[in-house]
Amino acid sequence: MTYKLTVVGGGSSYTPELVEGLITRRQELPLRELALVDVPTGREKAEAVAALSRRMMVRAGLTTRVSVSLDRRPALEGADFVISQVRVGGLGARVLDEKIPLRYDVVGQETTGPGGFANALRTVPVALDIARDVRELAPSAWVMSFTNPAGIVTEAISRHVDGVKVIGLCNVPISIQRAICRGLNAEPWRVELDIVGLNHLGWITAVRLDGQDILPAILSLPIVEEQFVQNIPGAKGLRPLLDALAMLPSPYLRYYYFRRELLAEEKEAVASGKGTRGEQVLAIEKDLFARFASPELAEKPPELSKRGGAYYSEAALDVMVSLAGRAPGPTGGPHNRHIVNVPNRMWPGDGAPEPGETRVLPDLPAEAVVETACRVGPDGPRPVRGGPLPLAARGLVQQVKAYEELTIEAAVSGDRRKALLALLNHPLVPGVAAAEGLLADILAANRAHLPAFR
Repeated sequence: MTYKLTVVGGGSSYTPELVEGLITRRQELPLRELALVDVPTGREKAEAVAALSRRMMVRAGLTTRVSVSLDRRPALEGADFVISQVRVGGLGARVLDEKIPLRYDVVGQETTGPGGFANALRTVPVALDIARDVRELAPSAWVMSFTNPAGIVTEAISRHVDGVKVIGLCNVPISIQRAICRGLNAEPWRVELDIVGLNHLGWITAVRLDGQDILPAILSLPIVEEQFVQNIPGAKGLRPLLDALAMLPSPYLRYYYFRRELLAEEKEAVASGKGTRGEQVLAIEKDLFARFASPELAEKPPELSKRGGAYYSEAALDVMVSLAGRAPGPTGGPHNRHIVNVPNRMWPGDGAPEPGETRVLPDLPAEAVVETACRVGPDGPRPVRGGPLPLAARGLVQQVKAYEELTIEAAVSGDRRKALLALLNHPLVPGVAAAEGLLADILAANRAHLPAFR
């Protein structure tokens, strides 16, 4: 059997890494077509990425067809897998997401806080339209949603588009796992993580090496205070926090635990001319696409590492191989265990925290999307185990989930009151005055992408 993969947002600079992964996994996931989809304003980038992808395929001795379309509907027809990696408004909108919150002394980040909120308002309606097209044109396809904010987007699709098979993906858990593997000098399949929480708001509660939990030993190592995920540096003063938590927090939790320090760093970066991360990425991408256009280039350029998104390809393709039933080893083996974003539901008999409990995290609604370890096979992802949130994480997770649910409601309905309540429920927003100002600025700056709010 051969497969068709459609990538919505195919003109992304990340796509050559995906192509490299497809070439590496040619035996497990033989591809007949790679369909790259983008919007008309992204045509030039999509053509450059497609040309590079074709050269990479030819160099690898593959005959995979690489197509480009500015209309996603024909590209979705017959797809077995769909990767969604869209950025509504482009990097220019990301820069605004990072800068607007700084006016109110709030951290500016593309997935967290008001920046993530603005991103979600733009993105959720588009993600729902894509999901509806998949349901109509490729009803058996699995949607791998990398689109940020990943948890919110996945939950929006799960709640509002029945019949679509969607899994939310993120490169943060696999980046942490690979960093631990390097520290232990161990092969990836030997190291398993348990994680509780939400996307970009998770805590690792177990690290098993060959089945034995070694988290206490891992927490004592210097590597846990270093940079696990590219572009999210380690935080100073992390050691006392690790000792108190007895868990390993996601690097994104530094925006909550060290918000004043992060805010100061972001303001200094803007004042010094270094710019926000989005502005830095704009410069990186200008050089990257110049490299992509070179007819001599037939491999992923090393400069792509500056873009971030390490292990993006592995996070997507490892799950796809498991969904196709082509991963090595038994169905329940380590090669089919992945940390993904799924609705908060256990399968009957699959490690529910107590008899009669059907939720992975009993502290959250069943419809809430959570980030958790799953066994993945052709029938989809099945959460490995459930249980109550640790007390040290419970309040923050419940508050952020309330913000996420309100954000989805606001994005779908265009209700300004829901939008205000969403911002007011976010832990990084300091009060009503800031929430009202942020909402006004966000709606004004994103007017072209928010027809529901007109």
